[in-house]
Amino acid sequence: MCGIVGFIGRERQDDITERMLEIQAYRGPDDRGMFAEQVGEKYIHLGHNRLSIQDLSSHGHQPFVSDCGNFVIVYNGEVYNFKSIRSELEKLGYRFVSASDTEVILYAYKAWGMACLEKFIGMFAFALLDKEEQKLILVRDRAGVKPLYHYWDGDTFLFASELKSFHEHPAFQKKLNKEVLPYYFQFGYIPAPHTIFKHTHKLEPGHYLEFDIQNSTFKITPYWSVDACYEAEKFDKSETEILDDLETLLSDAVELRMVADVPVGVFLSGGYDSSLVTALLAQNHKEKLRTFTIGFHDKNYNEAAHAKTVADYFGTEHAEYYVSKEDMLKRVESLPFYYDEPFGDSSALPTMVVSELARKDVTVALSADGGDEAFCGYSKYFFLERFSSLFSSDFKKSILRGILSSVSEKSASHINAILPKKLRQTNVRDKYNKFRRAIEADSPEAMFLQASSYVESGEADRLLKIARDTIIYQNFSMQPDRELMDEMMRVDYKSFMVDDVLTKVDRATMSVSLEGREPLLDHRIIEYMARVPVSQKYKNRQGKYLSREILYRHIPRAIVDKPKSGFQIPLQEWLHGDLSHLVEKYLDPSRVDDEIFDPDEIQKIKEELQSGYRNNASKVWFVIMYEMWRERWFA
Repeated sequence: MCGIVGFIGRERQDDITERMLEIQAYRGPDDRGMFAEQVGEKYIHLGHNRLSIQDLSSHGHQPFVSDCGNFVIVYNGEVYNFKSIRSELEKLGYRFVSASDTEVILYAYKAWGMACLEKFIGMFAFALLDKEEQKLILVRDRAGVKPLYHYWDGDTFLFASELKSFHEHPAFQKKLNKEVLPYYFQFGYIPAPHTIFKHTHKLEPGHYLEFDIQNSTFKITPYWSVDACYEAEKFDKSETEILDDLETLLSDAVELRMVADVPVGVFLSGGYDSSLVTALLAQNHKEKLRTFTIGFHDKNYNEAAHAKTVADYFGTEHAEYYVSKEDMLKRVESLPFYYDEPFGDSSALPTMVVSELARKDVTVALSADGGDEAFCGYSKYFFLERFSSLFSSDFKKSILRGILSSVSEKSASHINAILPKKLRQTNVRDKYNKFRRAIEADSPEAMFLQASSYVESGEADRLLKIARDTIIYQNFSMQPDRELMDEMMRVDYKSFMVDDVLTKVDRATMSVSLEGREPLLDHRIIEYMARVPVSQKYKNRQGKYLSREILYRHIPRAIVDKPKSGFQIPLQEWLHGDLSHLVEKYLDPSRVDDEIFDPDEIQKIKEELQSGYRNNASKVWFVIMYEMWRERWFA
């Protein structure tokens, strides 16, 4: 895991490359390298911060230059199957000077061109200079685990692992991209390929960009898409066949991600996905696994006991840390620095804490993100599938709306508390609001978007003085032969998972120089699961049916069967208490950016929070995160 930067200029400017690297030095504290060379009339600058994982020697230094000198690469990530690809290349006559996957990527491109991407299993973002073709190529992995940004204003081309590096280039123009703000205040993140700045974009997962150095033009090409996975023909296999296939795939994906020349551990929450990753590793490794979890003293948010039970069952070397409010609160001020653009997922805080815990013992930690999107795990899928029939009956819809209108947030929370334990929902007030908004929708797409929004779109629009003129969220596209459940998983895989979950984990882990690996995001798994009929993913009114059944092969179900909790903090309570000073400071109507916000609406949501009548913590938090970002990067 590393950080990469680069730019194309009219003169050599090594000092700028150095500054672009320095500001994201935590991504790779073990080594630093720079390359600058004239190609035609332009100077190509490449920079690399290294976190040493494979081949810890100087042979793994980057930028890596080919033996002929015509190809140069800077690379962030891991290609886990590089040894088998290396064997292929050796048979073709290639000779290697290192034991790194970096060199393998470079010669794979030299041998096969862009077709080399089909061979890679892993997470990666790299920039490759091809002097023969006079082009600079940027590539991002299929799932989008590794970030990659680019900037082009018609004169200057920049790229980097993180946006903050662009601020170090004098040609970077900090022009606010106001069109994205309604979507940030609705979802809590800015959907790709957009960013908070104009002329600045995220390279989307499964895409590569080719910049023609002499003509100063570029094109972006998709080489893989989750859409194509869902367009493939469904399997006609028995449940046993599917379970056996999946276990083989999952075991291989997990094993590949243990390849490293440094200590490796596992984030273990006690949920199905992290328990499955732990189970598959435990059966194949004689040495003790290292597992890490954090706990909360508030039992409503604490999963540490579940995690410890799983760790004890598999005999892992388990590290557990109970987080104090002070641990969390002291990190709030750092969020705008590490997340670069407004980012509203408050679970970034516990993710940073558990990353810091793991980094004390390991350099690599396996995470279990992607399980909900691949295996059908989010509760919204089940609720929306169950109530999608409402669209054929105005009578049913009106009855349900009437029932919900008579039940308040607080009442829903009280009802949930007296339900049998296996039926209880966590974070029930937030889910109640999402569901209430969803049943007001007039189409399956609108229903899904409302259930996926932390803030109702109309409320987000009222908060701002910006018209939602441009539709930048266009992922939902029901096909006649596609089931609603599959469509929801497809959309989340290419939007929420990438722009929220993976962004959160990448910045949190890299903030402490920890490499996070995602075995459930091996592209072979989603390619397989997209072909599994919905009836076998969601069965007996249970999500993650197949992954649960595989897990039950390795651990008694009583140990892991429990309500889904998620990685949450008591945000509403904190905004009332320990974080109230942030509310006072950043929601002061006289202080907020009055070109962006309606001050009356800011005052209104502040009063709503203080009254406690409804849970509007997400809306308040999004404003705070925006204003803190503006103060750090834009003011």
